[in-house]
Amino acid sequence: MSALAAAPVTAATVSAASATLLPVNPVLGVVLGVLLLTAVAVAARAHLADRRDHLYARAIAVAGLRAAVQLAAVSYLIGWVVRALPTLLAFVAVMFAVAVRTAGRRITDNHTWWWAAVPIGVGVVPVIAVLLLTGLVPLKGVALIPIAGILIGGALTVTVLGGRRALDELTSRHGEVEAGMALGLPDRDARLEIARPAASDALLPGLDQTRTVGLVTLPGAFVGMLLGGASPVMAGAVQLFVLVALMAVQAVAVSVVLELVARGRLHRARRVSLPSAEGE
Repeated sequence: MSALAAAPVTAATVSAASATLLPVNPVLGVVLGVLLLTAVAVAARAHLADRRDHLYARAIAVAGLRAAVQLAAVSYLIGWVVRALPTLLAFVAVMFAVAVRTAGRRITDNHTWWWAAVPIGVGVVPVIAVLLLTGLVPLKGVALIPIAGILIGGALTVTVLGGRRALDELTSRHGEVEAGMALGLPDRDARLEIARPAASDALLPGLDQTRTVGLVTLPGAFVGMLLGGASPVMAGAVQLFVLVALMAVQAVAVSVVLELVARGRLHRARRVSLPSAEGE
């Protein structure tokens, strides 16, 4: 039996579960709007920005509005997508493509961004293949899309964090990299020595989530299955499966993005300091 095969979900079960969730009404819309505006205001007041001085206040506002539009569209499309295998696979392919584009552009703004497809693909594809071949996840949209989304999302997160941290470290400690090369280390090895600890930190959120599950947090898969009518044991088993699969995906993704950075496949244009007028 599939690990995702929960107890039968009846209309009464769905209605009872829905009653325990947030009601979809004007009050929910107002609260969401207030929370989004609060996040934007706090980010603006604190001048939160990245290294390139891109303010996060605008990014938060755009992300919130995009999320609303995208979730509304997916909510209407998902029932049609899961009816046939071609549309199901096309939907998963779109998820992957968006993840690659997002991760790549977060890491670098030059043409090497497309290399982000490698860590995400190498991390996710083998895990999904194993799950399908073993029958743990059936080739059906109702099971495949959520699992693929969780795994692709996890790979996206660590690829961005690992890639950005590795490149930031190489930029700030460029002299140490050159010193390693001067001592006879190959370019790749010199970069790895500097970038590895920083890139490895991308695994910390996933590790902390797994180590504290059930004590600090009850993740979405667990809560969702309980609300869908599954037993606590089944919900716990599925959540454990998701967390362990995520750790495997993320470990592979971080390792691959670190290797790509060390080999110079993923890089940023080095900023050249122009001489000042006094030094001319």
